Amino acid sequence: MSESSLGHIPINPRWEFDASVATVFDDMLKRSIPQYDVMRQAVTELATRYVRHDTSVIDLGCSLGEAMVPLIERFGSRCQYVGVELSAPMLQAARTRFKDLIDTDVVQILDLDLRTSFPQVTASVILSILTIQFTPMEHRLQILENIHASLVSGGAFFMVEKVIGATASLDHDFVDLYYGFKQASGYTREEIERKRLSLEGVLVPVTARWNEELLRTVGFRHIDCFWRWMNFVGWIAVKS
Repeated sequence: MSESSLGHIPINPRWEFDASVATVFDDMLKRSIPQYDVMRQAVTELATRYVRHDTSVIDLGCSLGEAMVPLIERFGSRCQYVGVELSAPMLQAARTRFKDLIDTDVVQILDLDLRTSFPQVTASVILSILTIQFTPMEHRLQILENIHASLVSGGAFFMVEKVIGATASLDHDFVDLYYGFKQASGYTREEIERKRLSLEGVLVPVTARWNEELLRTVGFRHIDCFWRWMNFVGWIAVKS
């Protein structure tokens, strides 16, 4: 069970998914992402409609593997599950969590940098839950091209991202309400500000429209928003 993230202050000026974050990560997500459980359930219920037997399910930026668990419970060894992670503490925690399934080749947890490589499997479902936003802008198009190429026809990509508002005034309102949510979740103003400063230049959001244009550019033709709360958005993109 995740420890409480209340009182957690980034150790370094620049945000890292280090051991201190891994220890409190699940609790941090629930206190930092509005409607977190609703979003997770929506991803799972939609994804189950696209999973095909004898294909892979890929989770990009899998962290502790939370997104894969309900799909593993539903489909078991009829599929293979590939988690991709770059943070050493997250990798260790995920590999410990799925040790038995890794030993039987049902799950792989890959130490892989999306800027330079991609899992060499054929997937029916690919998940990117709050991951692309942490990749440098100049690599995002290539990452999305790799995602599209790795999907079978009729396969689905699920992308959840933090976004900026379409105008400065709307963005200000969204962010103001978001910080109010975080305070209501127990975080102090100092904790919120310290995290905001540490994430500058690390988490780089773009507008919802820009994300949708990127998806179209790499070849997705069937794209829709399945969830949104202010400055957090979830899309499904189905490969033709």
